[in-house]
Amino acid sequence: MTQADGVPKPDDVIRLFGRRGALVGMLHLRPLPGAPRYRAEDGMTAVLEQALSEARMLEDAGFDGVIVENGWDIPFVKPNQVGPETIAALTVVTDRVNQAIDLPLGVNCLANAVEASIAVAAATGAAFVRANQWVNAYVANEGFIEGRAGMATRYRHAIRADQVTVWADVQVKLGSHAITADRGLAEQARDADWFDADALIVTGSRLADPPMTEDLSTVREATNLPVIAGSGVHPGNLAAILSCADAVIVGSALKEGDVWHGAMSKDAVLELARERDRFRHEQEAGSGSSSGNPGRGH
Repeated sequence: MTQADGVPKPDDVIRLFGRRGALVGMLHLRPLPGAPRYRAEDGMTAVLEQALSEARMLEDAGFDGVIVENGWDIPFVKPNQVGPETIAALTVVTDRVNQAIDLPLGVNCLANAVEASIAVAAATGAAFVRANQWVNAYVANEGFIEGRAGMATRYRHAIRADQVTVWADVQVKLGSHAITADRGLAEQARDADWFDADALIVTGSRLADPPMTEDLSTVREATNLPVIAGSGVHPGNLAAILSCADAVIVGSALKEGDVWHGAMSKDAVLELARERDRFRHEQEAGSGSSSGNPGRGH
């Protein structure tokens, strides 16, 4: 057991999915009202149809969970600039998805609008949110982004949504972390743990870049929180990454052409699920246990 800074808490991967090696699929929603690419002539009907179709595809393939994200609302804005129309639309979609499938749901309102994500989760029954910058700060494409932990946890408690857990990125992709360059990855993981994150996400530097296994191991050893690989996971590296992580979030590899803006591919979705099943079978055969990753130290 690592001597960690954070208050001890239940393992969120086990709580949500019942075992390690969880496969979580991304729903990159079509542009929502207020976004530059939103098509008013298609309306929310098109957004909902695609989201529900993709969510059912992931569930039918055997995915363990789903994250709903306003991924097409590019270029993103800072948290306090996210409009009420975005939050309203994200709430509608998340609620409909939650009614359509029986999987744990997460919410990510970009960019780093953690309070908005918590509000959506509280209103719809989603189980967790992703926070791209939970502690400290970095320079993102949107500009200078600060951690939201202090305000977000107070807001969550004020609306009586303490059941909504937070998956926090550590040195998230698509930004400069020079401002924290004097503090290593392990220190920043411990910061997120100390500030009450429930799981830690490790990514590569850009979309579809996998995290380095060394980074996954560093974050794992720094705290007792579950570690999630948050980018660049595909069938060819799934087993290697799951040997260092408790769960994976998959986006680009679900799509035609392995690009986030492609159409979701049933073949790609099924291949990922098969690789996850193969990994679990090999782990169980080797350890005589059904708990997944046998090398977990806590």
